[in-house]
Amino acid sequence: MEKYKLKNLSCATCAAKVEDGLSKLEGVKFVSVNFATASMSIEADDFEKVKQKIREVEPGVEVEMAGKETTEAPLSIFAENKWTIIKVLTGLVLLLAGIIFEDELHNTTNHIAEYLVFVTAYLVSGWGVIRMAIKNIIRGQVFNEHFLMTIATLGAFAIHQMPEAVAVMLFYIVGELFQDVAVNRSRRSIKSLLEIKPDYANLKVGGALKKVSPEEVKIGDIIVVKAGEKIPLDGILTEGSSFVDTSALTGESVPRKVGADDEVLAGMINQSGLITLRVSKPFGESSISKILEMVENATAKKAETEKFITTFAKYYTPFVVFGSLLIAVLPPLFIEGATFSDWIYRALVVLVISCPCALVISIPLGYFGGIGGASRKGILVKGSNFLDALTQVKTVVFDKTGTLTKGEFKVTEIVTVNGFGEKTILEYAAYAEYNSNHPIAKSILESHQPEIDPERIGEVGEISGHGVRAIVDGKEIFAGNDKLLHKENIAHEKCDVDGTVVHLVVDRKYAGYVVIADSLKIDAIDAVDQLHKKGIHTVMLTGDNEFAAAAIAKKLEIESFYAGLLPENKVEHIERLLNKNGKVAFVGDGINDAPVLARADVGIAMGALGSDAAIETADVVLMTDSPSKVVEAIDVSKWTRKIVWQNIIFALVVKALFIILGIFGIATMWEAVFGDMGVALIAILNATRVLNAK
Repeated sequence: MEKYKLKNLSCATCAAKVEDGLSKLEGVKFVSVNFATASMSIEADDFEKVKQKIREVEPGVEVEMAGKETTEAPLSIFAENKWTIIKVLTGLVLLLAGIIFEDELHNTTNHIAEYLVFVTAYLVSGWGVIRMAIKNIIRGQVFNEHFLMTIATLGAFAIHQMPEAVAVMLFYIVGELFQDVAVNRSRRSIKSLLEIKPDYANLKVGGALKKVSPEEVKIGDIIVVKAGEKIPLDGILTEGSSFVDTSALTGESVPRKVGADDEVLAGMINQSGLITLRVSKPFGESSISKILEMVENATAKKAETEKFITTFAKYYTPFVVFGSLLIAVLPPLFIEGATFSDWIYRALVVLVISCPCALVISIPLGYFGGIGGASRKGILVKGSNFLDALTQVKTVVFDKTGTLTKGEFKVTEIVTVNGFGEKTILEYAAYAEYNSNHPIAKSILESHQPEIDPERIGEVGEISGHGVRAIVDGKEIFAGNDKLLHKENIAHEKCDVDGTVVHLVVDRKYAGYVVIADSLKIDAIDAVDQLHKKGIHTVMLTGDNEFAAAAIAKKLEIESFYAGLLPENKVEHIERLLNKNGKVAFVGDGINDAPVLARADVGIAMGALGSDAAIETADVVLMTDSPSKVVEAIDVSKWTRKIVWQNIIFALVVKALFIILGIFGIATMWEAVFGDMGVALIAILNATRVLNAK
């Protein structure tokens, strides 16, 4: 799939037309046009046909390869819109001259001077609109805003309302100018989110440093990051220590201290000392690369509201045109004293006010702003459809280890029986678990201080789902769960122990058990409490034992939990919850959570420590691994939806009011154009507020 920039893509309707036209083109397997970033992702057999189709659908739009954008300083508002401003000023001067000297111009032979001034002003300000209307009609695309403006203004000329015809076009392009400024401002805000991409890496080659593109660096290479530079790739610190600014990735403003063997991620900024790191991932798989890809591609998955507005505009415009025609024709035929000139004028007012620009521009910008605002907080939403889905979540299901807890197991208690000592039990447990990579095994090895002597270990075998059997110093050692004791018929008094437990058996004699605890994340209690305050139900699913799960659920006050689950069991529980009211979100981090993340209405992955499989499968990625980010994600989604619906209701109410005023002859065409462009501008500015969601 290739990505391209689309120059001169001026409106969301244009983007929708390009996407619709290309999707029907033979040889196009996938296409997504993103108005907010003026870009297109496409997979096609013949790109020349694609460019030809774009020229047919939107003649002014030019296609460029993505990545060709320059890094020059942004132009001023005047420089960006120079010709539009010149047209506005020229049209305004001619219009004012025509109004001021209207009587003198009107008295000339056949009103030649009057027509000359107003027609010139009309063509200066409105030729671009007329030309686009004609081109669209030739291509069979009749009903759009250019057609509405052209019909309304030509109709005004026909009934000798020339100043108002010029004013319609003038106000229209002034409104377009303000729209362009607002849209470009939003695009620059969005682009600034994407400029966290590192420009270079200091690659260590021999004893020297070579400045190279991050894409050229390979896994295992050594790079140096100086104070003030962006970390270009994910890696492990080998030398030095520093404070790093993680705000671009996580939204957290407090710098984090890092030292030897700590992991750092691409996009973080080294604030103090010189650090050296070994690259652990190529740039294409780095954290920053994933963020850029997710944010840029997010609008490909559109919310139902966006789809509705696009469809609404498609049918709304012809409805308005035919409705205006009826307003112009029927009253003079059936109402005594009604004149065609009066009702044609009223119909033209209705045409002008009915332009759907405010909706088709502001709604996609609102959703993209929500996605951009969320990414600033370290919450990556993969599409506006998921942003919408978050507003409807009624149940949040959590995995336990690594999601609500830190996943850092520590030995908290050793209980001995039958004359065995604590040191002996811990030693045998450490030797039995020596070859295991399980977090519980690692915690036991960390608690056992002396070095392990592998020579003392004989035969080792895993007993699936139960534990391990090992020969240590010639003795038979069993280390595992309560099921292992029953399987081997080992006599013991206590089966149910709170927490994660490893039971020890030495030469078929029960020696005691080691309790391993995993601590809660700092914000876990607050996150669950905030969800409950929002009326959202909480559930915990875990593969851990019943007693360890119960202890965590009690501390967090989670409403219900299910323990001892395999991945397929978690999917079964999620499917049962899906049948209830509202949408279900699942929050997880491990590779075993991928099936559940895919099955839930909204899959939320812990991104910083989560597995690649979980991140790829999820719909939302939390870059800080903080449960409280789930609450933030829901808040941002509701804020976005609130602003989107504010725009929809505001635009429709104001337009309906002006249509009624226009039908009764109260609103003039001047007011109609001002109202239409004013509504569009207010809606766009309101949509940009989403980027700054608190």
